[in-house]
Amino acid sequence: MINALISPDETWLLWAFLVGWAAVSIWLEQRYEWASKLSGAIIALVGAMLMANTGLIPTESPVYDSVWTYVVPLSIPLLLFQSNLRKIWQESGRLLMIFLLSSIGTVAGSIVAFTFLKDLIPGLPHIAAMISGSYTGGSVNFAALATRFDVPGETVSSAVVADNLLMAVYFFILILIPAIGFFRKKYNTPHIDAIEAREEGDKTTSASYWKRKEIALNDIALAVGSSFVIVAVSFKLAEIFRFLIPEDANIFLSVLRAVIGDDYLMLTTLTLILVSFIPKYFERINGAQEIGTFLIYIFFVVIGVPASIPLIIENAPLILLFAAIIVFINMIVSFSFGRVFKFDLEEIILSSNANIGGPTTAAAMAISRGWTRLVGPILIVGTLGYILGNYIGTTLGLWFSSMM
Repeated sequence: MINALISPDETWLLWAFLVGWAAVSIWLEQRYEWASKLSGAIIALVGAMLMANTGLIPTESPVYDSVWTYVVPLSIPLLLFQSNLRKIWQESGRLLMIFLLSSIGTVAGSIVAFTFLKDLIPGLPHIAAMISGSYTGGSVNFAALATRFDVPGETVSSAVVADNLLMAVYFFILILIPAIGFFRKKYNTPHIDAIEAREEGDKTTSASYWKRKEIALNDIALAVGSSFVIVAVSFKLAEIFRFLIPEDANIFLSVLRAVIGDDYLMLTTLTLILVSFIPKYFERINGAQEIGTFLIYIFFVVIGVPASIPLIIENAPLILLFAAIIVFINMIVSFSFGRVFKFDLEEIILSSNANIGGPTTAAAMAISRGWTRLVGPILIVGTLGYILGNYIGTTLGLWFSSMM
């Protein structure tokens, strides 16, 4: 870890940086057209990456872990309070299709990368298992597969650094794509078009979308209080199901455990059930989406922090190349299939993002761009990648090991 000006245990200073830089990113996005086109998410991510790599802030800290543990879960119910369940299921079907097609890109990329680099990287079959699993549903799979194959700690650390950097860079690329004319000409962009149609005069697209609205203390109390209760109940239910269903059960029970024992899938499902059964309660709450979005911007700052370029150069340049090949082929396959089967650009971007970074980063991207109708669906579909990724990673890991 780089010796930083602010040490990892400077809790208040680091929270001030995370929350303050998230606020600055939103302000820039709504104040300047260039920042709106770049997006506040990219400003948050790149700014954090620069500050971490120049030694101003540490690349690791318990504060960052707290964002993943508390801030991200709390944001999800807040962003789903205005959801329409019927539309979510309609969108989920399309997203599931392109998500599965995108997963083919991860598998193909893993095979190509392994073929070229198997003689250059020690322990590559197990590294391939971790990264291919991670790039089918996020870092939850990475940790599970590292345990499954008993990968040495130093190998895991090098792979984590490469994975973090690639995720940050690819997130940056995906969020820039809607601003590139080539993609706008080749793909349908209904969600982007709808946002641009609402743009007002001299306001940026972001400022036009996030208009000032009436909000009372009662709204804030109900929004935050409800979110805390939903997260607590959801995570406890998932914990109970994980306890009741043994980890080493048969295939059916293992899949069931992965579905109903997953924190985020349980959180998303419970929130949508509540919104469906008592819609009037949630519809009356103003400001929930704004609070949830601000929390997600704090998450964007954290995504950029661990991408340590010096550590990559020192410890894992070939692992970075291996991961980059997988990400590149995933992108090519996703956009090629998306073009052939006429998926919307927004659906392709979010599905590829859900593969590489998991449902939280994909939902965060949807929120940052104002594609609110896709937030619930990509959370549901992306969470299913936790199941798929473990099987893909395990299968490839065993297959590659047999070839060495």
